Amino acid sequence: MRRFRIRCPATAGAPLCALLVVCASVTARAQTAASDPLAPFLAPGIAPPSQFQRPAPTSLAQYAPPVGFTPPAAGAGDTGYDSTNSRKSQAAKVKAKAKAKPQPAAQAIAPGVPAPEPVSPYQKPPPNSDSGNGAYAQAPGAPPVELGPIRQPKKRKAHTEPDDPYAPLGVHAGAFTLFPAIEFIGGYDTNPGRLTAAKGAALYTVAPELQAQSNWSRHELKADLRGSYTGYSPDQQPTLSRPYFDGKVDGRIDVTHDTRIDLQARDLTSTDNPGSPNLQAGIAKLPVFSTYGGTAGFGQRFSRFDVSIKGDVDRTIYQNSSLTDGSIASNEDRQYNQYGGRLRGSYELGPGVKPFVEVDADTRVHDLQTDFSGYQRDSKGLTGKGGSTFELSHLLTGEVALGYTRRVYDDPRLPNVDGLVGDASLIWTATALTTVKFSGSSSVGESTQPGVSGVLYRDAGLQVDHAFRRWLIGTVKVGFGLDDYVGMDRTDKRYSVGAGLTYKLNRSMQIKGEVRQEWLRSNVTGNDYNATVFLLGIRLQQ
Repeated sequence: MRRFRIRCPATAGAPLCALLVVCASVTARAQTAASDPLAPFLAPGIAPPSQFQRPAPTSLAQYAPPVGFTPPAAGAGDTGYDSTNSRKSQAAKVKAKAKAKPQPAAQAIAPGVPAPEPVSPYQKPPPNSDSGNGAYAQAPGAPPVELGPIRQPKKRKAHTEPDDPYAPLGVHAGAFTLFPAIEFIGGYDTNPGRLTAAKGAALYTVAPELQAQSNWSRHELKADLRGSYTGYSPDQQPTLSRPYFDGKVDGRIDVTHDTRIDLQARDLTSTDNPGSPNLQAGIAKLPVFSTYGGTAGFGQRFSRFDVSIKGDVDRTIYQNSSLTDGSIASNEDRQYNQYGGRLRGSYELGPGVKPFVEVDADTRVHDLQTDFSGYQRDSKGLTGKGGSTFELSHLLTGEVALGYTRRVYDDPRLPNVDGLVGDASLIWTATALTTVKFSGSSSVGESTQPGVSGVLYRDAGLQVDHAFRRWLIGTVKVGFGLDDYVGMDRTDKRYSVGAGLTYKLNRSMQIKGEVRQEWLRSNVTGNDYNATVFLLGIRLQQ
């Protein structure tokens, strides 16, 4: 502490001198410097340490940085000056930029209320905060810290392989995905003519196919086209080489969310089976027939109830038959048009279960009023069926129905065709490696035999596929068919059992082999046969 002597000039008055003497008697103190933000901060109530003694800390709160404390290089930009000379990871910079979001605008402060001081990122939460750590006290005078909702980072999806790593990926063509494929098969058939006196022959088959699926957000268009040509060597009489094609194109127009228009175009090209009673005697080549047509319908959904009505038009034509003597036999009497309608109502009973009732009516009009045997073949049919569709968590999918059909012919000499009918197409995923498929169909076919109204065909098949490995699939098939010739005492029973193996090289190539045994038993003498077929081929797909 210093003391100063004050000398009053002679020219100064007495009052002024007295004032100077009083001020001089007061001890002069140094000015207090402004607080340094980098200086250590001590919480109020804690005595400063002595000059030569370092007290033991009593609480961690005394080392908390002051409010508004700015750490070194906190204001440096991505490329700005950093006094700490620390290097930042380039990946951290990119991640920080990707997660950067604009901060919300500051809230308005009422008049007369002082603005809260900024909260330091180094400030510890209060003891009653959600952090649960009460050992760190909040600095006095700081506004309360409010913790907002904590956003958990999104979990990364695990990398999963497709269900079938050997399934084709398809070809993208605009708004469609195409799945082309072709099979080349060779083998041997012990009885290609399906005759009682068997005579074997080698065979070859070329079978192309194409599936297409639209990728539209509304409406749908899909196609399934399959064809084949089978040849035999040495060929027999009649010539057994024949083509086959089965194609369908389905479309759906979504008028509204609950209203749709259903469309379909179809074509079936094939021949009568060898040994069929509909073939003429002394035939040299199997005649080819074709059935083509279309369907147009309207569907409406009322909550869980769905109703649809459809109309069908089909045309069946036959080629002329070539006989062994060089003559030509006409099949004009077998050609006809079919017109029909179908009404169906279904109700969604539960997730994946949708029972339905369906009524189908049709009429067949032949090109000739009477056939070459003098019978009027025009007829009218009515079929009623009830069943359900299934989609139970992809374990059981498909449709099954059972009903009754009746067909009445214009010629009173031809008896009516009636009986139980059924249709099924079910896929059951028994295990992750085993799949069971069940199929069934019923139809009433035409006949050329005098006095025979028609043939009631019933077919059922069961197929089990088991994956020994993802690339090795074993298959077992069992089939049964019943052909009832109405108007004559003839019933044919067809049986088939087969086993196959498929080796998948990759997504584009497969090697397939199959052994199949077929036999027919008829109540008419001279129609039974046995046949064994060996097949080996390769499948190319995209």
